Amino acid sequence: MRTGSPWRDVPGCYGPWQTVYGLFRRWQRDGTWAQVVTGLQTAADAAGRICWQVSVDSAVCRAHQHAAGARKDGDAQREPPGGVSAEPADHGLGRSRGGFSTKVHLACEQGQKPLSIVITAGQRGDSPQFATVLEGIRVPRIGPGRPRTRPDRALGDKAYGSRGNRAYLRRRGITCTIPEKKDQVRNRKKRGQAGGRPPAFDPERYKARHAVECGINRLKRNRAVATRYDKLAVRYEATVQVAVLAEWL
Repeated sequence: MRTGSPWRDVPGCYGPWQTVYGLFRRWQRDGTWAQVVTGLQTAADAAGRICWQVSVDSAVCRAHQHAAGARKDGDAQREPPGGVSAEPADHGLGRSRGGFSTKVHLACEQGQKPLSIVITAGQRGDSPQFATVLEGIRVPRIGPGRPRTRPDRALGDKAYGSRGNRAYLRRRGITCTIPEKKDQVRNRKKRGQAGGRPPAFDPERYKARHAVECGINRLKRNRAVATRYDKLAVRYEATVQVAVLAEWL
């Protein structure tokens, strides 16, 4: 994780690299990595260590040349790669301004720890993934009661300021702190009274959005996260989950 080394370079004291990778792959396929992260989040919530003011953002991670070459018909394999998660057709790889890349969308609580992650190709927009990231938040409770899935407040930059995202937050009863884009302000004023009132925005509260930026930086301390070496999106997602696990520990 920290060095981004190939599996074949695993030190011999840990056993054959095939055994180590086989365990990593098996736990990815059956969802063990995600379950461990959820268990740590549950314990943190029970101890009152989760601040339910959530910031959403994304990070572009360059893909190494070794990440290319995955089969296009992975589901036709004898053992499909996805397991509990479906492998996307594009394998979460695309071309952006940064080149061959993958994008990690995440929601972080105020303690800079991720509550939800979504993997897409690098050229994918942020706004369409906003609802998907928030719906990925699911922290079970110790004892009776439904898992907590709704934060008290969501913070995001101008990229998430669409009408659809604001309507989604209203439906779920989530308060938001998202600034308006200049063109949205201009169009609203152009319509006069028909444009309605501007959405509430607190600049001081918006400063708390630094939590997700810090959370991204903490994850990117791991070279295997900052640079993608995995051919499959589900494997790279498991790599990010291991990094998230370490943050919750």
